[in-house]
Amino acid sequence: MSPVGARAVIVDYKMGNLASVAKALERAGARPSITNNPGEIASGDLLVLPGVGNFKAGIGHLEELGLIDPVWGWARSGGLVLGICLGMQLLFESSEEGGSKGLDILKGEVRQIQGDVKVPHMGWNTIQAETGLFQPFSGKRFYFDHSYVCVPADQEGLTTATTEHGEEFVSGLEAGNVIGVQFHPEKSGDDGIELLAQVLEKVQ
Repeated sequence: MSPVGARAVIVDYKMGNLASVAKALERAGARPSITNNPGEIASGDLLVLPGVGNFKAGIGHLEELGLIDPVWGWARSGGLVLGICLGMQLLFESSEEGGSKGLDILKGEVRQIQGDVKVPHMGWNTIQAETGLFQPFSGKRFYFDHSYVCVPADQEGLTTATTEHGEEFVSGLEAGNVIGVQFHPEKSGDDGIELLAQVLEKVQ
């Protein structure tokens, strides 16, 4: 099917700038909807897990709303997933932040940014990538706001983008049907919209 008009289901678990994400996806060519209904998680072409804030609180809200199993099931069945900022972190096994378990869709952990730098890492920074989804955006600037980073356990079948802030960290990743970005494409101007459009191109 054409990615234009693809249905993007945005998960509302009380921790995301949902309206901004929906507007950005609409600009990129999607038909977005926002839901916290477990029965609607698998109703679209792309599942978007946004998020701003604390990892432990995020997992807690997903659990309270009965959303963990539907999100996990969608990803494991091959459904296209995009995790944004905290949403990307929640895809991993665990986080130092609160010592909480994550969704375990991706193997690895989330830990605090290392190095003698200001935390949170807030503002514009560049990404670097040599292959895959992020390669056309290598050297482009995107908007970040985070204190923790994702550390994938297994690089096999994984393509990444990286960014420097105290250390080199994974700022974007693609593992089959699962895509994560540590930055906020919805706050990153035209390049952010174009990246979302490229994600939509992956809709089958």
